[in-house]
Amino acid sequence: MNKRESGFTITELLIVIILTSLFTLVIMVFMFDLWRTSASDEANIDTLQTRFNASDTIREEIGTSSGLIIQNSIADSNVEVPDPSTPGGYWLPIHAIPGTTNIGASGTYTPLIYFRRYSLDGSNQYIMNGNQPYEDQYVLYLDGSSKSLMQRTLANPSAGGDKVKTSCPPAIATAACPADKVIAANISSVATRYFSRTGNLIDYTSIVDPNTGDYIGPDFPAVEVLELTLNLSKQPAFSSTNATQNSTIIRVALRNS
Repeated sequence: MNKRESGFTITELLIVIILTSLFTLVIMVFMFDLWRTSASDEANIDTLQTRFNASDTIREEIGTSSGLIIQNSIADSNVEVPDPSTPGGYWLPIHAIPGTTNIGASGTYTPLIYFRRYSLDGSNQYIMNGNQPYEDQYVLYLDGSSKSLMQRTLANPSAGGDKVKTSCPPAIATAACPADKVIAANISSVATRYFSRTGNLIDYTSIVDPNTGDYIGPDFPAVEVLELTLNLSKQPAFSSTNATQNSTIIRVALRNS
């Protein structure tokens, strides 16, 4: 009596295993690519929001300023990059030299722009020093640890009733000394250019003293239009490189006094 046996042969079983593996691989590749694309899109959206916020903040802060300055004159007890020639809380002097400043390594800080604004009280009225308002000062700097463009506020100690407070590094911030403002995160570099109101490029290195060899070109007090190009880089999830690269150009006309 013959018995009929049913089931898969070894060849059929191998074909099923191979096809199942191929389909699984295709699905996994598709899903991984979809996740990676979604992560890149999310990173792009994040940097887009950062660019919009940074543009609005810089135009508000610097556009209403009374001018750019070479160095702070209000002492900063938490200065990150001190001037070795002027001890006592003064940031390193910087000059109106067009160029690109790259974000530093973790633990480093790089001053970018100093500016001043009129001191206002809680009712947004000028706090006067005789015929002229007092002025607070501000420092834009790059934080290598957080890859951020930050703003330090230096309130004028003589301006009674000043509505702003001197700020501190985030790690030591308190209610009395709030944290420095984050202008933009995921910064890779910032390019700067400076112009007169008529559009002429201002460059401190454009004129050299023939006797001393020192630069004597126009400097920050002469700048009436500031151009900042923020270059942002963010590493999306499922990616081992900073694949998302974006830039935004911000031009601000200054209200120089």
